[in-house]
Amino acid sequence: MIKQQASALFEEIRENLSRTIQVGEFYPGLQLWSSKLKRFVLLYGLFFTKIDHIKLIQYYLSILSITELSCIDASICFEMLTGLLQKARLINRNDLTIDWQILYRWAKFSVKGHDSTYALVILPKDFDLMIFRCLRYCSPYFSEMATQEILDEIRPQLCPIDSWSMYNAMKILEGFLPINLPPSLHNQGFKLWLSEFFGIWESVYNDTAWEMRLLELFARLAWYNIGYIDWEPWLPQIFTRFLRGFSLPIGTLQISTSKHIYSVPYISRWIIGMIGNGNSCLKYLQDLFIAIKSFYYPSNTGKFQKRLVDFVLNMTRHFIDRIHLERKTCPVWFFEVHESYRLTEQDITDFVDCIKEYAFISIFNKDYTKEAAETCQYLAMLRPESIVSPIVDKLLLSINNLIEAHRFTSLMHCLKRMTRQLVRQTSSYSQGQTYIIPLLMSVLPGIDLNDFEKTSVTLDFFDAIFMLISCVDCSSAIDVRHDLNEIEKEVCLSTAKFEDFITKFLDRIFQMINILSTDFSDAVNINEKHTDHDNLQVKLTSIMTNILQQCSSNIFRMIKKKITNFIAGSIFLPKVRQLVAGLVRAIVKCYPIEILETLLPQTCESIEMILHKSEITLLNDHDGDLELTWYLFLLAELVQARGDTLLIYQQMIKSVFHLCIRILHKDSYEAIGRAIKNLLQSLLNVYPMNYRFTGENLEESFVDFLPIRTWGQNVDFDQIQVQYHIPNIDEIDFACDFVNTFLYSELTLLKENFSNISKYERRRSLTIISSIAIGCFRIVSRIESKEISDLVLSAVPCNSQSQSLYPIYYKQLNSKFRENLRMRLLLDIGKLLDMLIENQSDDVVSIKKALTICVHSSKYYGIFSTDVSQMRKDVQSMRTLFRNEIIGERDNPHCLIINQIALQIEEFELNNFQILTEIDRQVELKLFDLSINRYSEIRRFAQDQLFFFLNHYFSSFEIIVDRIADLVNTQDDINDNQIKGCLYILFGDKNFFLPTKRSWTMMKKLWPSIVHRSHTKKISLQRLIQEMKKKIEKEFVTIPLIDDTNQISRHAATTLWRSLEPNEIEIGIQFHEKRHEMNIQSYNHLIDTLCSLLNDETLIWGQKKMAMSFLCLLLQKQVSIPSLCIETCLNFLIHDNIELRKYAVKAIAAFCRLQKSPRIYVEKSLDEILNCNNQSSTSIINDRFQPGDRDNNLWLTYNDYKPPKLQTEWEETCFLDKVSHGYYQWQKMIKYPINKRERYIHDQMPKHASIIFDHFLDKSFLTKLTKVIIFDEREIEFNRIRFLMYKSLFRNFGLAFVDNFIEQLYVLIHESIQEKYEGSHRAAAEIVAGMIRGSKYWTLEMLDELWQKLTPFLIEVSNNLTQENYLHWGACFRYCLNDTDPRRMSRPIHFIYTLINHQTTSYTFNEASRWYLVQSLRVLQWRIPSIWYSIHEHAKELLDHSSKWIRERIVVILAISFGIDLKLFNGKSTRHPNTDQFIDMLRERLRQAIDIYESKPLVNLSGSNVELDVEARQALNLIETVIDLHSNLFVRSHQPITEGIIRLFPYLCEMQSIVTNDAGFKKRLEIARTSIGMAYLNAHLLEILIQQLEYVCTTVKWHARLATIEFVQNLVFCNLFNARCHAKRLHELVCKCLFDEQLEVRLIASTTLSGFYQCGYIPVTEDDLKYFISMSKIDYFTIMNGKKVMSTKDIVKRHSGILGLCAIVLASPYDVPSYVPNALMILCEHSHDPPLIQKSIKECLSEFRRTHYDSWHEHRAKFNDDQLEILADVLISHTYYT
Repeated sequence: MIKQQASALFEEIRENLSRTIQVGEFYPGLQLWSSKLKRFVLLYGLFFTKIDHIKLIQYYLSILSITELSCIDASICFEMLTGLLQKARLINRNDLTIDWQILYRWAKFSVKGHDSTYALVILPKDFDLMIFRCLRYCSPYFSEMATQEILDEIRPQLCPIDSWSMYNAMKILEGFLPINLPPSLHNQGFKLWLSEFFGIWESVYNDTAWEMRLLELFARLAWYNIGYIDWEPWLPQIFTRFLRGFSLPIGTLQISTSKHIYSVPYISRWIIGMIGNGNSCLKYLQDLFIAIKSFYYPSNTGKFQKRLVDFVLNMTRHFIDRIHLERKTCPVWFFEVHESYRLTEQDITDFVDCIKEYAFISIFNKDYTKEAAETCQYLAMLRPESIVSPIVDKLLLSINNLIEAHRFTSLMHCLKRMTRQLVRQTSSYSQGQTYIIPLLMSVLPGIDLNDFEKTSVTLDFFDAIFMLISCVDCSSAIDVRHDLNEIEKEVCLSTAKFEDFITKFLDRIFQMINILSTDFSDAVNINEKHTDHDNLQVKLTSIMTNILQQCSSNIFRMIKKKITNFIAGSIFLPKVRQLVAGLVRAIVKCYPIEILETLLPQTCESIEMILHKSEITLLNDHDGDLELTWYLFLLAELVQARGDTLLIYQQMIKSVFHLCIRILHKDSYEAIGRAIKNLLQSLLNVYPMNYRFTGENLEESFVDFLPIRTWGQNVDFDQIQVQYHIPNIDEIDFACDFVNTFLYSELTLLKENFSNISKYERRRSLTIISSIAIGCFRIVSRIESKEISDLVLSAVPCNSQSQSLYPIYYKQLNSKFRENLRMRLLLDIGKLLDMLIENQSDDVVSIKKALTICVHSSKYYGIFSTDVSQMRKDVQSMRTLFRNEIIGERDNPHCLIINQIALQIEEFELNNFQILTEIDRQVELKLFDLSINRYSEIRRFAQDQLFFFLNHYFSSFEIIVDRIADLVNTQDDINDNQIKGCLYILFGDKNFFLPTKRSWTMMKKLWPSIVHRSHTKKISLQRLIQEMKKKIEKEFVTIPLIDDTNQISRHAATTLWRSLEPNEIEIGIQFHEKRHEMNIQSYNHLIDTLCSLLNDETLIWGQKKMAMSFLCLLLQKQVSIPSLCIETCLNFLIHDNIELRKYAVKAIAAFCRLQKSPRIYVEKSLDEILNCNNQSSTSIINDRFQPGDRDNNLWLTYNDYKPPKLQTEWEETCFLDKVSHGYYQWQKMIKYPINKRERYIHDQMPKHASIIFDHFLDKSFLTKLTKVIIFDEREIEFNRIRFLMYKSLFRNFGLAFVDNFIEQLYVLIHESIQEKYEGSHRAAAEIVAGMIRGSKYWTLEMLDELWQKLTPFLIEVSNNLTQENYLHWGACFRYCLNDTDPRRMSRPIHFIYTLINHQTTSYTFNEASRWYLVQSLRVLQWRIPSIWYSIHEHAKELLDHSSKWIRERIVVILAISFGIDLKLFNGKSTRHPNTDQFIDMLRERLRQAIDIYESKPLVNLSGSNVELDVEARQALNLIETVIDLHSNLFVRSHQPITEGIIRLFPYLCEMQSIVTNDAGFKKRLEIARTSIGMAYLNAHLLEILIQQLEYVCTTVKWHARLATIEFVQNLVFCNLFNARCHAKRLHELVCKCLFDEQLEVRLIASTTLSGFYQCGYIPVTEDDLKYFISMSKIDYFTIMNGKKVMSTKDIVKRHSGILGLCAIVLASPYDVPSYVPNALMILCEHSHDPPLIQKSIKECLSEFRRTHYDSWHEHRAKFNDDQLEILADVLISHTYYT
């Protein structure tokens, strides 16, 4: 039956998706039926043929090919394609080919986003992510030639100098390049680009954002091509970059190694993809972990720890995924590992051994226990023998550890994740079973009411264990079976203790319940939260259920006895009833017959006895009886027994209900209601029954069956025989009789005695009716009513006629009831609701209960969505705990499969009946009426129900839109509550928000109403409306007015189903046209209404702000904007309110973009362009791998460029604006616009343009505008949107406004009022930037005229630059030059260049500000080499300038220019100032400066006069400039390290002696040196640098030696793997400095040596240890002149030996290797040496004590008793380690 329904539903979906496109109607068809398809896949999986699957994919791809497709419809297609392509294994490359160009168009749209910049389109949330997520699944199906085509398209866009364009290009490459092609196509795949891109990655290394995209690309490539790429030669570079990518804080300055942190999942994936074939990847991984080991310890806190813990987790996760994919019985086509690279068992063992130590350390990191536990779970899947035992041992040690109690909970979290590995027998590991009973007994004390987390995790552990094992005493098996191994024998014997454990467990639970039952206890105070008790109850119920389902009869009898004895004669308080109920619920579910026989008669008798013997009438007693309430509560649990077991007690049950159903005590009647619901659901619901994971009889002997061998084993889903409870006729009769007996009496009571009964009795009655409805509605069919289909104008059906029929018997049950109960309740309770509202509206509780019943009658069919959500969470939790990801879906334990089946049953139920009928409409209107009720509690409750209703039924909001609009528009203040209710309905909830629904008619009615209502006296409503405005702005997505299809999409739609008949298409077209007409009418009406409101003088500013905000949201390109709208926005440009002006600026910028004339493009080859430039085509070379300076891109630069004098030449010149053009590679055909653009002429422009023209031509308007925009920013800064507006104006209208604007510009810069000064210059800068940028396509004559007027103005500005305005003018030139061809902008470039020729000495800040303006040339980057050369010539003369301002500007601009001197892997940089040449020149001057500064005092004191030595000051200026330039290079250059920079390093060390007394200068110098060490260095640069280090360590200046040896540690850590080959030299260098005559150098050398050992750069060898010990024993006394004196030379040697031993000890801050105890003992022997040595030893021991304190209970085992005693004697605190 399921298959039949699935087929019918899919056929309907396919038909309507096809109709949607064939009739050209995207809404509502595409959205609605795509969501139904998505739901179909969730319920039925891919229950359609492969052909249909491919047709669906092609269908959505074809829609994406539509040129004018809206983003909101495109997002639907991307989402659906992602879902359809997720199971790529089902469709291979031969089945499907996807045209990458379709997706590329959308990717370009997303990346460039011009329309969204101008607010002409508002994209769906995460639209960009949707596209690139979809690309991941589409790229495997690109054609064989796609890789080359993509490279040809994107390579010309690569330009590492320009980070933004490079990032976008890399983003597209990462998304589009097919990386999982079959091996036969590798030559057409990654081999076309891998070496090239790796070369880029290697060449450009200084923290670029686009590097992350390359990392992701390489990681995916490595993963899908395992064994086909030889990564071995690149491993040092790769792992060095990985280490740097963690951004760990290093050195005394704690500077991070990288600004852009590498994505941990990508690092992990890349590494796992490289392992195999015995290569050295695992060795590199091991070394990487050793290097970062100390950062893992919990005492090292910082954000980096999350990355490191995630690294371990992701490594294990990806390793598991790889094994899973490699060992699948049916390999997937896109993951084909080379045979020689398949993981071996030894690889797995080596990997686990490499990772496990760091996983164990992470367990005790309180913030990341969850991640560590998951890591251990994955490792246990791989090698349980290496993981389970250590974790268990650690747990057993932690149980009684009172000092570190958190260790217990952390380990329990970890062990809980490994329960399946613990209990399961496999061929490789079964020892875990021996731990089960000892663990269960040992962790029982974890149930501790004083520590809820501890209790919770302990119960979770028990729950997980008992889901997987059976509680059967198997000890007798060792006597009857002879095939048991030793472990099985041990386990069998241990199972005899199950009964003992369960007894103790129950005793502990009973004790907990008794404690909680007391009125006064600490535990009660601690556990006051009700949710904590609920959680305990859920866990306890689950544990007991699992035990009882899998236990022997003996254990069951023991449990039954203990629970019944505990319950018997006891009365439990409300706070513990749930806990006791959990015990009863578990036992009655598993053994219903026995428990009912024992407890049900007794419970019923007790209830009857209490009611009969009571001296007062308990029925009417509102205080109730505690004992009676408890028994009713118990009854509610007992009737949850399986339906058929209740039949023999039906008279008894009915009798009890007859007696107590009219009780008025709230707790009692709620318990009765719960009992009714449970009873009916037990009788009528379908649910699985066989939760026991084995069908064998647990009571038989163990000859043929041994339970322990089934523990944790998987179950074949296809073979499992699920037993369902399906109601038999007797159960149905019982339920129907029960309902007929009790329901109608309650309805009669409410109907006939409405005015006579109390509100308490009414509430009781409604509770009973509600419980009956919830219990039986699953079998009550839907009310037959007229279907509502006219809410949306559509040629495609909106309602599905295929409904799931679960349970299968509901249609035959109508006769069992007197009538359709839904209709009866809806009529009777509906009338009651009306009477309550009219006569007793203060009875909020009754109204809410009655309303709930009405809503249930319409939409409840046996399950609540919240219950299904919880079931999903539970199943997901079980899947996380128990699934072995190595095997995958086929390795699920029995408990998980049963719960999945139960969930799927309920999912089917939940999916029923989403067709809106007339009855539903009435319910919705009733909900709406109550949502605007006078009582807030009723309003809130009704609104929650209404939101669910509106979300459930498609377009049902149309029913209430008119009523909302009428109420919100009313001017009657009496209806405040109704208005408030309407506003809250509009505000919606997290799932439903009406104002942004896809309906222009709705928006036409409601948006103006919201604006009208935004002015209110009530503060609460004002806030609500403002929040609604923000929500609209956040959630609104541009809604299309016109939909259209193309031939491709119509053909795909026809292929999906069939062609429509001509008459059907004709009808569809009529609907289509009518809908478009309605949309445009509604849109224009909405725009006009908002404009009318804006022009309404009675509206306040707040209302107008909202109207302007809405107006800006509505702007789009599909239809022309009404003239009134343009006029209105222009008027608001000069409004007094800042926010209104901002909205107006955005709108005018958008209008001008809509009005711009199209550009005319031409397409030429490079040959043709070069011939036009009189350059021989023979100079063209194959530039594929020659990025940077080439002969064939010289014509693009500003070098020797002479602007044409004729307009025809100007128009024909090929201008390429993007900075990436020509840098990396040329396109085959270069497409560019001709340098000409149509502009509007005064007498010939259309009305919408003339409106703007007339306003800006009006001098008075412009004067007002310039006056008001001065104050348009609270924090004054250059405004990009205003710049775009001005740019658009000058682009569209040419010179028309120039004179007026120039006049205003002079007024602005001559502003004398201080408060307006900065704002005036900012406004002027925005106008000038727009003017220059807008003139891009002007004629030569127009440009000459412009610059004749603009140049004098700019000269005046540049002569009067101040601290308040120079930033704005710098922004002005940046904006006007950005993304422009420098040849086109020769005039502004020339002006900027002249600024540095104009020497000023009187006002140095003005000169510095001029240099700041020159910085704006950086946006032109590599295309103005001659300008950069000229700047250098000027700049190098100012390096020692007396003004710090000027020096700072010079430093920045030099760093910018050096950043352009970038050489890619095989490219050239020959035209720009060379960094090495400049540094070499600088070194000569620096040498002189250092000598001068050291030889001359900076300050001369002559009596009372203080004279500054000019030459020394000048020398110091140069030194400071060099340091600042050095630091700036590392900020602004992607390739800061050159040979010249390395040659400068000795000077940076030598300067250390100069800066000793200036802390700030000293820190800057240290940062400058550290920057070199922290930079990525290739082998060539490392060799040169080490030579410099060796040289400096031979100099006489000890400050330089100290700085050098301190630098070495950072250098090695940041280039750990690249520097491996230099380990011997650096070790010798450090050891040499360890014996330096200067104490400070020795101390730093010891620290550096310790760092070498700690990060694993060099190992601690026996030779090192012996050498340091021998040196530490050198006798420092000598005989001189007959006297025994200390030899300084020998003391140095002895001290050096001690420092070497200290380095070895401190190299292991958190563990104790075997050689450390002996080293410590040697140090202790020298504790009485001279003070110098004593101090070093004391500091070493103190640091050792600090770092080993937390885990000393483990570390002390590495020492013998004598060593511990000696250590204690030497330390200050003798009891510290005891």
